[in-house]
Amino acid sequence: MQRLRMTNKVFLVTGGARGIGKGICQQLAECDAIVFAVDVDEQAGFKLVDDNPLIRFRQADVTQQSELMCIIDEIETQYGRLDGLVNNAAISNPYNAPLAELALTDWQRTIDINLTAPLMLTQLALPLLKASNGSVINIASTRAAQAEANTEAYCASKGGLVSLSKALAVSLGPEVRVNCISPGWIHTNDEEVLREIDHQQHLTGRVGTVKDIANLSAFLLSTDAGFITGENFTVDGGMTKKMIYAE
Repeated sequence: MQRLRMTNKVFLVTGGARGIGKGICQQLAECDAIVFAVDVDEQAGFKLVDDNPLIRFRQADVTQQSELMCIIDEIETQYGRLDGLVNNAAISNPYNAPLAELALTDWQRTIDINLTAPLMLTQLALPLLKASNGSVINIASTRAAQAEANTEAYCASKGGLVSLSKALAVSLGPEVRVNCISPGWIHTNDEEVLREIDHQQHLTGRVGTVKDIANLSAFLLSTDAGFITGENFTVDGGMTKKMIYAE
């Protein structure tokens, strides 16, 4: 497939300095887009820019409306447009204390970062996104459909994000498209050594890579995906399609 060209397009990616978010930023930059990476981790952000000077980094807490508004204002002042938003920032650890011990403050923090922040940033970016007939991608998780014990907060936040994406697509169409990606097991830690059994659990015979999510994200943000909205794309190597029986 011919490489996507997004010259002069402007994109904002939260959680953009590490893991999946970093991969999405790098992929969009390869497509000649202007990319703003937002992350709370300043050190990771500086390293991202060192590795790819074409990416702009802004440190911000996605739960702080004033910090996000400053970034939106900067994008509008410098470029006068925003073509796409990727709500990727999240508390990545899916585990919480057992229910009887789960503090409501811990629950609320997960909801604030994983679910409320994507809504808030979409609101703030909406005028620019409408003007450009732009696109929003929310990064959820297969844990929206599956769960382990003691993952209530994470699962609820990601399940909510899938539903929010659908509702936003209905509310914002036809000017703005909204889609959701639910990654499965994606290998984001280069220091982690995967076992053969880890790969064999997947119908594709391997654990997912950041590039798998970045490629789909770039496509969904492009005009080639102009007829796609309101969808949740499960990208998990077929893992959730495989029936598992105890033997």
